[in-house]
Amino acid sequence: MIRVVPYVLGEMTVLGVEVKLPKTTLLTLSTDKGYIMCGALDVTLLNERLKERHIVAGRAVGVRTLDELLEAPLESITHAAADLGITPGMSGREALRLMA
Repeated sequence: MIRVVPYVLGEMTVLGVEVKLPKTTLLTLSTDKGYIMCGALDVTLLNERLKERHIVAGRAVGVRTLDELLEAPLESITHAAADLGITPGMSGREALRLMA
């Protein structure tokens, strides 16, 4: 099952996507510039093999819902996210604001 949910964060709206898979759930919250995702995101792949794309993304681990993803600290980020001022340890909410 796939669920798409708009999240209003102050003056911006981000798109939440939840994909239920056997034994796991994929979670993302995205803006027009970038996204944050659950532990399934491979930040190393984005930074190394897809670096020319300059993907703005962050990864939070141990989250089970979109609300948890919003509040969880980011465990890792892409180089392009760092260029926007996003840092590991920052909440998903804070990172999304910088992606607005």
